Amino acid sequence: MTEKPAIAVIGAGLMGAGIALVFAAAGHRVALFDAIEGARATALARIRDNLVAIGLDPDAASAVSLHGQLAAAVAGADFVIEAAPEDLALKQALFVEIEEAAKPGAILASNTSVIPITSIMEKLRNKRRALGTHWWNPPYLVPLVEVIRTVDTSDATIETTLALLSSVGKTAVEVKKDIPGFIGNRLQHALWREAIALVAEGVCDAKTVDDVVKSSFGARLAVLGPLENADLVGTDLTRSIHGYLLPALDRSTAPSPYLIRLVEDGRLGFKSGEGFRTWTPEQQAALRERVTRHLKASFGTPVSTRSDDHGKA
Repeated sequence: MTEKPAIAVIGAGLMGAGIALVFAAAGHRVALFDAIEGARATALARIRDNLVAIGLDPDAASAVSLHGQLAAAVAGADFVIEAAPEDLALKQALFVEIEEAAKPGAILASNTSVIPITSIMEKLRNKRRALGTHWWNPPYLVPLVEVIRTVDTSDATIETTLALLSSVGKTAVEVKKDIPGFIGNRLQHALWREAIALVAEGVCDAKTVDDVVKSSFGARLAVLGPLENADLVGTDLTRSIHGYLLPALDRSTAPSPYLIRLVEDGRLGFKSGEGFRTWTPEQQAALRERVTRHLKASFGTPVSTRSDDHGKA
């Protein structure tokens, strides 16, 4: 049986440790790097706790090795995933180091929510083996991974990545053009822009926005996508509605002044206990628990624990 591809994850924070969990649970060897000793010190415990929380064997964490030196982490990897903070200069610098230390055939991937992958990989010598993999939080519960192609990414790199992610239980989709925000975040933040505008214009308060979404179209989104819905009601009706509605929607190309004021006033959401809404510690904990419970009920555990052979990356 061919050994499964060895994985290196750069960054042991919330996303990095979660990504490491997914591959470890599927039987891959995972080298997890973080320059911060504190992040390394807690990483395995966090992975074990999350494995237990989703009903998997905590011993899977034994497949994860911790590293304080980047070169040692990536040297034996077939697939490297960078999960550092959303800082372009930091990511570019990391990939210069990664390319220097990685095997010539290793695939190099950046996990970013919004930064164009072409910019992140700008300094690489071999851009054909580089691409984006946008995982969603928490990565061991949300099944989607967006695989972002740049103009330089080879077909083989895309195909191998899609197959690898599918083999560990993820819903892997190809983003064929490297644009800011890719697909999911462009859709999500288009909704957020309009939601903020409704509150800023005094149409309703923030709780009403959330209640309307959760109690109407949000309740069916998991089984009825927006374009499926447009086909369901008819493209003729969709066109008619757009003729009335689109001219009235917010079309701002900069952050809302309302949002800017919240930040300037220190109303940072859960971080400060107040944002669009006010949050006690108990309310924060309850919301996090509801989200986790909903994701587990909706998707089960979108992590493969199969032991079959998936080939080399």
